[in-house]
Amino acid sequence: MSDHDRPIIIVRRKKVAHGHHGGAWKIAFADFMTAMMAFFLVMWILASSDEKTRQSVAEYFSTPLVVAMAGGDKPTASDSAIPGGGPDPTHAEGERMRIDLREKTRSSDEQARLQDLKKRIEAVIENDPALRELREQIRLELTPEGLRIQLVDTESRPMFEVGSARVAPYLRSLLRTIAPMLNELPNSIQITGHTDSRPYPGGEVGYGNWELSSERANASRRELVAGGLSLDKLLRVAGMADRVPFEGAGPHDPMNRRIAVIVLDSRTAAAILEQSSFTPEAEPAPTPSVPPVPATGTPPTPE
Repeated sequence: MSDHDRPIIIVRRKKVAHGHHGGAWKIAFADFMTAMMAFFLVMWILASSDEKTRQSVAEYFSTPLVVAMAGGDKPTASDSAIPGGGPDPTHAEGERMRIDLREKTRSSDEQARLQDLKKRIEAVIENDPALRELREQIRLELTPEGLRIQLVDTESRPMFEVGSARVAPYLRSLLRTIAPMLNELPNSIQITGHTDSRPYPGGEVGYGNWELSSERANASRRELVAGGLSLDKLLRVAGMADRVPFEGAGPHDPMNRRIAVIVLDSRTAAAILEQSSFTPEAEPAPTPSVPPVPATGTPPTPE
């Protein structure tokens, strides 16, 4: 077949128009450009303004209605950079809230440290065979005052010789063991001595439970210091006689005869210092002298 006999094929391609894509990307791009412009505007303002102006702007955006509606002798009764400024009535309340938050945070941290100290003392007692025999006479508990460590008597194992402040060997060992651990916290220490209600022959005017409890508290203090306790940590050493019996114990129960070592929290220590501090009263202002008025009713002669 020659080339002239081949059929001629004509291909016609039909063009189909694409659908409209819309302009959503333009809106997104415009939002992006607006955000970038606002960002650079804020950066420029921060760079060109002083600290006082920045603080005023921050207060305005924190409480815009309060700042705008705060009263004053004129539209701006203070030196605020925001018109309609005036004193911020929420400032004092905000300061109180921040202080309360700091106090709560500090209290939580302190409680955690006291709890950790309690666990470590319990572990030391449990790991020492000699001290393990005393664990029924050692009471550790967290109280509103701090960590209280109570060392109580039993009929078979008293902490002191009867009627004296002579420390038993096992109490001496216990106090000297925990002394270095008490140094690990910045908290102050209080030591109190307690007795039962058995009276002394001399009655209230002679040597009695007040003297005995005080001497036992001081004897415990000496053992703690001998074990390494810093003298600066001691805040109070006192004898309570039989005025604070052990919880649930009768007046003659041997558990009333005890020593309480309290690792004070900061609030309790501050309260003790405040109670013990002396603030002299201000001297009364002198009364101005008034010249006497003559009985005749005539005005006094000027001097």
